[in-house]
Amino acid sequence: MNIDLFDFALPPERIALRPVRPRDAAKMLVVRGEGAFEDRGVRDLPDLLRAGDVLVFNDTRVIPAQLEGRRGEATIGATLHKRVDLRRWQAFVRNAKRVREGDLLTFGGGVTATAEARHEDGSFTLCFAGEEPVELLLERAGTMPLPPYIAGKRGTDAQDREDYQTMFAREDGAVAAPTASLHFTAELVGALDRAGIGRETLTLHVGAGTFLPVKAQDTADHVMHAEWGRIEPEVAERLNAARRAGGRIVAVGTTSLRLLESATGEDGVIAPFAGDTAIFITPGYSFRAVDGLMTNFHLPKSTLFMLVSAMMGRERMQEAYTHAIANEYRFYSYGDSSLLLP
Repeated sequence: MNIDLFDFALPPERIALRPVRPRDAAKMLVVRGEGAFEDRGVRDLPDLLRAGDVLVFNDTRVIPAQLEGRRGEATIGATLHKRVDLRRWQAFVRNAKRVREGDLLTFGGGVTATAEARHEDGSFTLCFAGEEPVELLLERAGTMPLPPYIAGKRGTDAQDREDYQTMFAREDGAVAAPTASLHFTAELVGALDRAGIGRETLTLHVGAGTFLPVKAQDTADHVMHAEWGRIEPEVAERLNAARRAGGRIVAVGTTSLRLLESATGEDGVIAPFAGDTAIFITPGYSFRAVDGLMTNFHLPKSTLFMLVSAMMGRERMQEAYTHAIANEYRFYSYGDSSLLLP
């Protein structure tokens, strides 16, 4: 499909640069398969779901994966996006034309890394020196890798270390937050529990590829970057049991959805999973695992807008986004939410 089919005009003032406080005070647009759109709030979620439904969260934790440094006299930047092993990460490098394989890169706090293999997409494998865990080195030298549409308008600060992390964050490894979960608070989770709505977690380490624009004109020519994920056997078993009992599986965020769909066979059974996924969901895809999605509002012509169009229909989502813009919903990572129920 031509990516221009997924374009829309978004006024710059609709892009949220900070989250609302408290987190669950955000607005939420409810989009069903048909009928009028519902202007609700995130706090209404317990009333919009049914007892026996299960929300699936991503427990990945964002690491300070944005590094600034030098290669000799040249200034460079690096954004880690996928772990290779204990000391190596694949990274997108700014000013990469000044970097050659074998070069030593020096970052803040005495952190150094060797640029090893250059990949076809222009990224490098960086091997970090020393014996300290790379996560500790990043805490010393790195900053939170805010999306370009926020970082281009203001600097990253200490508040982002808290704001850009979900309450479920547990497993280090993401370079972008699973932003749908940013809306949850202990109070909202308590209300969901009292309503009989279940919760499960999986892990998908979101990579920097999520920020990359689709450069191909046709979706068939776009290649997704792989991300590592895991679904524990007992989680898969409980999710399958919930569906057999008539409950709906509602993914909180596109990251949870993509991993669930990667782990599910044509028979609709969710299997344990541990490994990479590069699933690319566009209109025409038949969903196997999920019955709904809670997600923020996405960029024009992005793979994520294609995904929500696959779930609800492209024209339906174009209408929903037109409604959201007209009604002053806040867009992107720090913005408002939507609940999609086909």
